[in-house]
Amino acid sequence: MKKILLVFMMLMSTVAVFGQKTISGIINDGDGKPLASASVTIEEPGKNAILAYGISNSKGEYKVTFNSSESNLDLKIKAFNQRPVTQSIKNEDQKINFSMDSQATEIQEVRLKTKLITKKGDTISYDLKSFENKNDRTLADVLKKIPGIEVNKDGTVLYQGEAINKFYVNGKDLMEGGYGTINNSLPKDAVSKVEVLENHQPVSILRDKVPSEQAALNIKLKKSVTMTGRGEIGTGFSPLLWNVKLTPMFFGQKNQWVINYKANNNGESVEKEGNLLSFGSRWEGRRSQAGQKSWTNIETASVPDVPEKRYLLNNVHFFSANLLTSPFKNKEWELKANASYTNNSIKREDLQTKVFGAGSISVPTLPNGGTFVSSTNNRFYDNAAKGELIFTKNAKKGFFKNTTTWNSFWNTDRANVDNNLPPVLNDPTATPIHKFADESLDSPTGTFQNSLSTIIPWKDKLVNFMSYVKYQKDKQTLTVSPGNYMENFGFSNFDKISQYTISKTLEVNHSASVGFSYRKWTFTPEFGLNMNFNNLKSVITGEVSNNNYFLGSDRQNDMDWNEVMPYTQVGVNFKSQNFNLNLTLPMNFYGITYKDNIRQNYLDKSKTVFEPNLFANLDFASFFKIWAFANQSYDFGNFGFLYGGNMLTSPTNLQKRFSDNIEMPEYLSRMIGSRLEYRNPLNNLFFNVRYNYSTNKRNLIESYKTNGFISELELQSKENSIKTQTEGAEIGKYFPKFKSNLSISGTNTDSNSFSYFNSDLRESANSRQTLGIKFNNTYFSWFSLDYNINLNWSKNTNKNDNTVFKSSGWNHNLAAYIYPSDNHTFGFNWDDLSTKASGQNFRNSFFDLSYQYTWVKRKIDFEFKWLNIANRKVYETVNVDVLQQLVTTNQMYIRPSQFMFTVKFNFK
Repeated sequence: MKKILLVFMMLMSTVAVFGQKTISGIINDGDGKPLASASVTIEEPGKNAILAYGISNSKGEYKVTFNSSESNLDLKIKAFNQRPVTQSIKNEDQKINFSMDSQATEIQEVRLKTKLITKKGDTISYDLKSFENKNDRTLADVLKKIPGIEVNKDGTVLYQGEAINKFYVNGKDLMEGGYGTINNSLPKDAVSKVEVLENHQPVSILRDKVPSEQAALNIKLKKSVTMTGRGEIGTGFSPLLWNVKLTPMFFGQKNQWVINYKANNNGESVEKEGNLLSFGSRWEGRRSQAGQKSWTNIETASVPDVPEKRYLLNNVHFFSANLLTSPFKNKEWELKANASYTNNSIKREDLQTKVFGAGSISVPTLPNGGTFVSSTNNRFYDNAAKGELIFTKNAKKGFFKNTTTWNSFWNTDRANVDNNLPPVLNDPTATPIHKFADESLDSPTGTFQNSLSTIIPWKDKLVNFMSYVKYQKDKQTLTVSPGNYMENFGFSNFDKISQYTISKTLEVNHSASVGFSYRKWTFTPEFGLNMNFNNLKSVITGEVSNNNYFLGSDRQNDMDWNEVMPYTQVGVNFKSQNFNLNLTLPMNFYGITYKDNIRQNYLDKSKTVFEPNLFANLDFASFFKIWAFANQSYDFGNFGFLYGGNMLTSPTNLQKRFSDNIEMPEYLSRMIGSRLEYRNPLNNLFFNVRYNYSTNKRNLIESYKTNGFISELELQSKENSIKTQTEGAEIGKYFPKFKSNLSISGTNTDSNSFSYFNSDLRESANSRQTLGIKFNNTYFSWFSLDYNINLNWSKNTNKNDNTVFKSSGWNHNLAAYIYPSDNHTFGFNWDDLSTKASGQNFRNSFFDLSYQYTWVKRKIDFEFKWLNIANRKVYETVNVDVLQQLVTTNQMYIRPSQFMFTVKFNFK
């Protein structure tokens, strides 16, 4: 695959260099004034097909690059209120100027060949109505059907396989990256079109100076002032079910707001709508998805790879409010405020069977292998709150952005675990060992973040100051009873074992830079100081008859991890009409110290390293774009990478990330990659081909000791290198004649890994392939069809003894709807998932039926839905771990058959 891609890219480069021709010039009107937005197309004589096209700029300049074997071609020019021009030209590089005569026209917009998709400069516009079917109600329903655009399971929107960096509504960024709420609740009827802004630089003052590798999405509404939104109220049974969704929205020229309340117990994790899905530009400062530092965990039941509505046993309440306003007469200033609160409880249960092969390194005491059976029953109780204030000025003459964020978490997790284990003896007739445990974890967390970035024009230069401060405190308490559940760790004499941890983190980053331009080049020297101060305290205690006992200093931690990193770098940017280059050349001075205050262990790392980063893109032959990426980075570990006292990271895992001869981590990563894109709105065709190769050279290796049930981990000093190679391709095509959209994507990934298992060094080679197909059709007015299928294959090889384990799987979803009239909709949904490994094959099928009556005049839907008709209650999978010679089968308990009645409506 790698060789094929390289040959393909070489051929494309040859075509671009030797086959393409360019015609350019200036277009004026009859008075000699430049004509902007005139369309210039190149066609082969006698053929109704456009080879290439261009749009004149504000100076009347145009430029079109094309490929053709014909000796002569037709050049056509169209412009508003001008008489069209058609001229025969030779197939060669040339410069031709045109003067157009006036002619009154009623053309509202120049559209080439199709009204479905249009392109102007770096903006591609999709007519949303052209891609919807009668059963679609929200923007998200339609967006995933548009060629070139994908929507991940977590709600992230991708364009040409890459995540977008902004999500605008009428040009304003209300949600600041958390756009899931609007995407899922904005009625499609309020939207006129979706715009993709390629190579979008969100900071206005940096446009035409600092290029971007990402695209943005702009949702254009039918009205400049829109009051809209979406609501649902539903109930059902088996057991008693309920669902409430109320999301009113307002989008005006000065103010925008969204209020969102969603609650249910029918298996929809609405709280994820508050997650950050995009992060804008680094020049806007720092924003991150807040999360807890996880030092220890209870044992958790597995999650099946099916839509959440199939398995999630939840009871959730989620509230959020987002406001954008211009507080001053100068509309360049914006104030944004958002707040959210989540209260959620989740149940989860599974039954897991682990079968170790004969001579397995994980259970050497069982020469013929062994079977471990365990069941896990969980209860998760989550509470989270967030508040954020953002003050922004994003103008061509200056930029300012300050973001202040507060996050709090109050989580409580519970587990009941029941294990049947083989005896650790060479006697297969011995009685299996039965172990049971009650586990609980309390984990409150509080965080504060403030990010400031400002860009000030100074003569012909741009001065940027950035500051970021973050403080986070995590506290976790894990309790496990009885203590003999972990007797292999020496805890058999205790009624209860408790693991206490508390950590504090203070992060401070400051930087300053000056940007100046010379012709098409922009140079940005920058210097800064990054500091990170951390402390971890932990202790394991045992309880007997309500009396707590300290279990020794080897099960205690008091550790500091501090980082001070001054740096200097130069950013080099080149931007022309068809070529963009971004090169960052940093010299980073790392100073890291690790100190164990109990064992008096001290390690430090002081090193100056070069960590360059490059991306570039070239537009050629009108519709092609090729990207190149490369970077080098070092990783010297982070807070929690090393600690010298034993800590229960789970009731079955005891870790000590230190050894007598250990050194500070030093991982060197290098990556190169390329992506070729084709975006042709004239024939609704999009495709991309991707290649990435990375290496990670490490000086430490993880060492596991396990008996299949209880495991311990340490770090050892040993050079090793991990290599990963990924190839991918995707093609999407919309067929207007058949009202069908088809896309096919595939990836191949090859990698290796190293680790110790019970003192035996193991290397594994991993290969994985995926193939995905999406198809939707609305050709018939009375019928629509959506179909998705994803297939995967994997091969894991233990290179020590050449043991090979293969596995495969597939899942597909079919959604079909019949519309006998405007009022009635009948739906059928079929999810089918399969996994196969080590001679075992599990297939899981789910079927749903629905009927929807629409009160057309009021735009209200009354829906009856029967989910999981077959009443499947268990989902089964099989997985293989080649290093441990382990085959795991898992039975996960899911939602039974259920019936829902829902009323759905729009706000206005």
